[in-house]
Amino acid sequence: MCGDRTILTGTKVSLMEDWEIYQEVEKTIDWAFDHKFFLNMYEYLRSGKAKKTDVQEFLNSSTTKEINDIIHDLDDYIVGGSDEEHRQLREGYGHLGKPEARKIRNYLQGILDDARKYGSERQSRKRRNFSK
Repeated sequence: MCGDRTILTGTKVSLMEDWEIYQEVEKTIDWAFDHKFFLNMYEYLRSGKAKKTDVQEFLNSSTTKEINDIIHDLDDYIVGGSDEEHRQLREGYGHLGKPEARKIRNYLQGILDDARKYGSERQSRKRRNFSK
């Protein structure tokens, strides 16, 4: 049994079915703002033997949209400006300082880049296996 779903014996449980990856990434976002960078997304996906479809689902998820929105906000904060939007970003992220904001931004971007890299490598391996 997995949550409220029954798993048939011999059925491989998808990494995404348990929402495990979403929970890990949500925690990771919070930890990043506490200056803790724990998640190596590529290794996490590799060790969980995530499927390409799982990675695609993650990349199309609201969690990924949230990360992209944070990255965009951090980019705007780092560049700076004097309009109303930048003033709000300074209020929201000013406690970080720009060097720390860059670290968080790069870390979050790395999570997405690692997921894309793993997904494309899974496709490449699958193609190689079919061509043998």
